[in-house]
Amino acid sequence: LIACQATFGQKSVNQLFSEFSKEKSATSVNIGKITMTFANLFTDTMGVDGIEVLEFDNCSQELKDRFATSVKQLKDSNFETMVNVNEDDSRTKVLVRIKDEIIHEMVVVTTGSSNAMVRIKGKIKPSDIERIIKKHGNG
Repeated sequence: LIACQATFGQKSVNQLFSEFSKEKSATSVNIGKITMTFANLFTDTMGVDGIEVLEFDNCSQELKDRFATSVKQLKDSNFETMVNVNEDDSRTKVLVRIKDEIIHEMVVVTTGSSNAMVRIKGKIKPSDIERIIKKHGNG
């Protein structure tokens, strides 16, 4: 009974993507393994083999509010929270799934003025993430 109460209302990353990718007004973009392999011929994809993006800018306010509520309920034991920022009416979460010191999945979720979800899959070295952060700094 206690376990049921503790998980009631919580959503996993997969549940969030599954639920909102079905929304007709949401913009969905998927870049799969074949495309990423081709891209790697021209640039270093740093182990990324798939990217999925859901964007909600052209959606109704009701859908955006429902998405924001679901993000608040996001709790997935397969992921570690890397960043969690709440400012005014916006929220940003960065979650990572790590195995053997390699990032296998990174999820960035934002709500507020810009509502979106980005899922990056692959075998990404944390040092590559650090290199990108240093290169791009504050923008």
